[in-house]
Amino acid sequence: MHNNKKIVSFEDLTAICDKLKADGKKKVVLCHGCFDLLHIGHIRYFKQAKQMGDILVVTLSPDCFVDKGPGRPKFTDNLRAEAISSLDSVDFVAINQWETAEETLRILQPHVYVKGSDFKNVEADSTGKLALEEKVCKEIGAELAFTRDIVFSSTNLINRFFSSFPEEVQSYLNVFRKRYSIDDVLNFIHRMSELKVFVIGDSILDEYRYCHSLGASSKDPLLAVQYDSHDMFAGGVLAVANHAGNFAKSVRLATVIGEKDSHESFIRDHLSSGVKPHFFIQENAPTLIKRRYVDGYSMTKLLEIYVMDDSGLSREKDLELCEFLKETIPDYDIVISADFGHGAISENVRETLIEHAPFLAVNTQANAGNKRMHTISSYKRADYASIAEPELRLDARNLKTDIRPLTIDACRRLGCKQFVVTCGKRGSCVATLDGSFVLIPAFASKVVDRVGSGDAFFAISALAAYLNASPEMTGFIGNLVGSLAVEIIGNQKSVQKDSLEKYITSILK
Repeated sequence: MHNNKKIVSFEDLTAICDKLKADGKKKVVLCHGCFDLLHIGHIRYFKQAKQMGDILVVTLSPDCFVDKGPGRPKFTDNLRAEAISSLDSVDFVAINQWETAEETLRILQPHVYVKGSDFKNVEADSTGKLALEEKVCKEIGAELAFTRDIVFSSTNLINRFFSSFPEEVQSYLNVFRKRYSIDDVLNFIHRMSELKVFVIGDSILDEYRYCHSLGASSKDPLLAVQYDSHDMFAGGVLAVANHAGNFAKSVRLATVIGEKDSHESFIRDHLSSGVKPHFFIQENAPTLIKRRYVDGYSMTKLLEIYVMDDSGLSREKDLELCEFLKETIPDYDIVISADFGHGAISENVRETLIEHAPFLAVNTQANAGNKRMHTISSYKRADYASIAEPELRLDARNLKTDIRPLTIDACRRLGCKQFVVTCGKRGSCVATLDGSFVLIPAFASKVVDRVGSGDAFFAISALAAYLNASPEMTGFIGNLVGSLAVEIIGNQKSVQKDSLEKYITSILK
């Protein structure tokens, strides 16, 4: 059979399998996976699978569902299909239409579904997907079989010989693998599911208005654009709560929204299911919107407009918030303050957090909306802090000194167990009270949008710090989360726990 005839659409594969089963003469075997880098392990896997029946069909994970971390898959689904079709043991290849093989199994209904020997322990699969596939096999009467052979890993081979990371990052990962195992890192992610988290801060609605350039205006020295479409995302503390909600046992959110144009329904609809909000209403004010005009082709931001009233809550409402905090936050493991400096967190609220939080994690931002007047020094104490390098230098009034002494000094001033500074493409650094200091490189291979990446880093690294992760472990987990977040437009979605777990497994194999 000519190789090209082996590659079929999923619809055609369905018809082929239906006919084969109707004839009753051929036993259909199904293999499913990513198969990003075809190697000897795959070849043996397919050969053994073919021996379990008569016709071997292979379905591939489409590019959009390969969640092994940034830069994967290395080969497109069409190229992966072409490679597999060249094998004599394979009869048909199709690109799957779903994230997992469950629906594939229900539609194709093979006689045998074959997995590699590394999947034999169903209980050890942290994603739970294999257990679901096993359940579907029982539903349709298919045999779930496993091959017996040496396990080879595409991910390990890619990391060793085809890494997209610069040499210095690859060298760092080689050293990190000697200090920590995959399970060491995953253990912290798993333990996050036991935490009760309280989150407080400024609600921000990130509005993206996509447009395309029309060129220079004929009458004024300005750029003319044509509006195309728009999106709105739950940003600010809403994004922080959503990230934490994907990992923690429960999240309680306290935030301020406006009385006018509150967008409360939108906000509720865009919070993770594990987040329980408590809104404090700012009278005669809108909920803050950061409206960005974006070139839809390049994703370059052209203009940013703030729709806001940063005067904050009335005195009565502010006192009400403080009393709420005093009564509520002692029941939580960790309090995360996402303080964007737009009025939600007053001086009284900060003092209440400092006094009553069992473990206080703080992020402050100096931005255009607060005229870059809001820095980490507005907090007298924190157990954990995370800020960007420009904000550290602004707070220290120092543009030139090496970042190490500045970070250690800030850590000691706040009495932090860990103080993290994110440094963009250079990664992050972490200081502790005893003066230790560690640098962790960045792992992002593709940057779609930096908006929201710092919020993702802060939310999950704070949980790691609470769990007494080492400074290096805290920064490592934070950088991985950040590298996933920069591939997302704005706060369109939050970083998922299973995506991070797969990325950890992938990068450390």
